Amino acid sequence: MIENKPGAGGNIAADLVAHSDPDGYTILIVGPGQATNQFLYPQLSYDPIGDFAPVTLLITQPNMMCVPNSSPAKSVQQFIAWCNENRGKVTYASSGNGTTLHLCGELFKRLAKVEMTHIPYRGGAPALNDLIPGRVDVIFDNMPTVLEHVKAGSLRGLAVTTRERVAVVPEIPTIAESGVPGFDVFSWFGFFVPARTPEGVIARLNADTNAALVHASVKTRFEELGANPKGSTPAELAAFLKSEIDKWGPVIRDARIRIDN
Repeated sequence: MIENKPGAGGNIAADLVAHSDPDGYTILIVGPGQATNQFLYPQLSYDPIGDFAPVTLLITQPNMMCVPNSSPAKSVQQFIAWCNENRGKVTYASSGNGTTLHLCGELFKRLAKVEMTHIPYRGGAPALNDLIPGRVDVIFDNMPTVLEHVKAGSLRGLAVTTRERVAVVPEIPTIAESGVPGFDVFSWFGFFVPARTPEGVIARLNADTNAALVHASVKTRFEELGANPKGSTPAELAAFLKSEIDKWGPVIRDARIRIDN
């Protein structure tokens, strides 16, 4: 049974799983919030490391840097130059405070050394509704959300946010190769279970999930959406989570991003 527990950036679902029986029947599917919420919220009711056992990484999916067709920028370098010519006037949209879209924009500001004002929306759809006619200047949106707009020509894709190009849009460069070295951002999802879940149960969940991820129909569907089915060992997911914590903690602190509980 799948039970959606939305709200509070995933904290409601995480709290439920953290305090569930460690029997393998309650699994948390979670994304970057597992790494970032500890910096975004004043207080959590769970320990994102100590209260969970990692099972496997599921997928990663890049974001895409997009501008309206009316933008003078046709490349990342042109956008950076335009930002420098219009200091204090450039805006970037996101689907809300603390989302990967928001953090991606903050990291771009940090590494490209530009000024942009964050405009948070209540979700990705209203953000795109303002981006397309040019009421905001740029977005760093999740690939499945923005891909069809780029393919249809209603938005201009300048770059993808991952270190490597994306197979479904091989003509679009990466931000890193476009003059912002070290830029590597993607959304992700993984499976976690309550701490103290028996190792044998975790091993079975890991094996079954990784087998599903390489199934032709599953793999093809993810790739059509611009997502990369990954799979991992529990130890690899634990190391990956630590790397995400190390990456985003300084960005969030320096930008003073906070979300009230």
